[in-house]
Amino acid sequence: MKLNKKNISNVIFVIILVLFFIPNTRGMMQIFLTRIFSFSPSLIAVEERVKIETYDWKLHGVNTESTNFNTAKNKVVLVNYWATWCPPCIAEMPSLQKLYNDYKNKIVFVFLTTDDDPELYKFMSNKSYDYPIYRSLSEHPKPFISKTIPATYILDKKGNIIIDKVGAADWNSSKVRETIDALLEE
Repeated sequence: MKLNKKNISNVIFVIILVLFFIPNTRGMMQIFLTRIFSFSPSLIAVEERVKIETYDWKLHGVNTESTNFNTAKNKVVLVNYWATWCPPCIAEMPSLQKLYNDYKNKIVFVFLTTDDDPELYKFMSNKSYDYPIYRSLSEHPKPFISKTIPATYILDKKGNIIIDKVGAADWNSSKVRETIDALLEE
């Protein structure tokens, strides 16, 4: 068999396809491909932006202090729904950790999950992540109710949702950083 570009492409495609059917590599392949195809999230058009209805939201801190979302009022906020078993969530976590590292003292980060503590602590330790994880103790403010994860929202200081992204994204992009910087200056 002569190796030309078409044959090499076919061989690579077959290898990737086979890796998806091997249980031990399926998750890794999903994460890898999701990272490759994750782009910076889009801003919501000004006329389509929605304001959250209330800041009264009790949050149990898993690796941080428990709080009420009221403390985020008049601040730029990033809310992320995720889980340790979710490949798209895992794929976007490195970019969220980098964003957290640079903005943790400037904006409020709320990472929400329903995972059990042993899985959370193992995941966080293995990945060297240190962002604040919460569980909701009361009803989520509307329109944060999303049945799909990951789901991420960025709010301006007035409570308007500027970015509403369901699915994995590159949160460490220059576009996201420029958006956050602009929101901080308002």
